[in-house]
Amino acid sequence: MTEELSRRDFVKIGIAGAAGLAVAPGLADAAPSALALPTRPLGRTGHHPFIFSLGGQASLEQADKHDVSIAIINRAIDLGVNYIDTAAAYGRPRDPMKQRWELDGISQTYVGEVMATRRKEVFLASKVDDRTKDGALRQLEQSLRLLHTDHLDLWQIHNVQTEESLETIFGTNGVVEAMVSARDQKMVRNLGITGHFDPAVLAKAIDRFEFDTILMALNAADPHRLPFQSELLPLANKKKMGVIGMKIPARDRLFKDGAVTTMKDAMSYVLTLPVSTVIIGCKTVAQLEENVAIAKSFSPLPAAEMARIEALAANNVADGTWFKKPPTPGAPGEDDQNME
Repeated sequence: MTEELSRRDFVKIGIAGAAGLAVAPGLADAAPSALALPTRPLGRTGHHPFIFSLGGQASLEQADKHDVSIAIINRAIDLGVNYIDTAAAYGRPRDPMKQRWELDGISQTYVGEVMATRRKEVFLASKVDDRTKDGALRQLEQSLRLLHTDHLDLWQIHNVQTEESLETIFGTNGVVEAMVSARDQKMVRNLGITGHFDPAVLAKAIDRFEFDTILMALNAADPHRLPFQSELLPLANKKKMGVIGMKIPARDRLFKDGAVTTMKDAMSYVLTLPVSTVIIGCKTVAQLEENVAIAKSFSPLPAAEMARIEALAANNVADGTWFKKPPTPGAPGEDDQNME
């Protein structure tokens, strides 16, 4: 079987899987109003997120966007969004004279302002970018303080990129030791890993530890270069992990005349894959409301429609995958995670 045939077979499986996950177990006999928001199981966590979830970037990481950010977060919860993702690094000042946990990030600060009164309404996820046990635990204390909570529903290792970093992450006094300790102390409930640079590195990581979730880059341009869809997603599904899709519009760089041009195509493509939910950062309340509306009306796409969108994305691969490992060895990559 050729690689292309194998990938097409996977897409067909994904379409069937997405259709099967579109409504959470136990909701099939619920009243029509309860079915208004399609949900899917988040792996083994026991949570069933709405298939659109709120990301902590875009306006939520910008210092001059306080009012619109608070409005976005509150409106998201009002509309039924029950999963919010943020990170210690989002909107964090850059100061080489201070440690990461001494610098409060804007995104966690904004989310925390809303969590002070609405914590029980959402599954709250954040990320740690320190790779050491001590540093990670200090970052967790910072996250809990900024987010006005005594626990995270999901704590994730942020943006794992290289095989070399795995030795630190999984080594003695590495961040994984901090994660296990924090889970044992009930400071966090579930453990995850994230990345959008190289699917092979993340595949090795989830073979080394039973993470509950994985946050990976998935969009219509993905199959055309370093594909997470074929190299990582099947492995995560086999392990029954919760899968969260990100980089859906690639910070809007996926969109281009002659390529993908609508958020509906971008979101529907990824939601047709076997994922639990997608996270997208929003610039305005109007953008948020559009994304929620797309998710509420979503139906899995047929294979021909998936192929159409993929073909459009082939006309904009560089911008649609700008966050991945550069195609030229040694070339500098772009970083929008503020992790330096």
